[in-house]
Amino acid sequence: MKIRLTSLLVDNQEKALQFYTTVLGFEKKIDMPMGEHRWLTVVSKEEPDTVELVLEPIAFEPAKVYQQALLAAGIPATAFYVEDIVAEAARLEAAGVEFSMMPTQMGTVKIAVFKDTCGNNIQIYQVL
Repeated sequence: MKIRLTSLLVDNQEKALQFYTTVLGFEKKIDMPMGEHRWLTVVSKEEPDTVELVLEPIAFEPAKVYQQALLAAGIPATAFYVEDIVAEAARLEAAGVEFSMMPTQMGTVKIAVFKDTCGNNIQIYQVL
């Protein structure tokens, strides 16, 4: 069994696509119309044939409640691995990304948390 697909709830698919590609640096993989929404995935440019991230539209009211509760509690919706968290945080901050936690060592990892502008806290981490 392998993980090839995971999803992230977003409040606006187009805004999410712009943020995840132009700011975070992911690459659009699939963009297929599906009624009023799209099947929209992005991948890492470094590993385009591994896990796809679905930018999932919030079309279900309980999903909105769930996303808002996570955001209000400061809980990341997902996490992305980076090689150099200090450099990555500096790059993102220079691009205007709002961090709620700058790189902080926690045991054997450093983590940082930022808002993705689409209703989520996102964590990046580096294994030390």
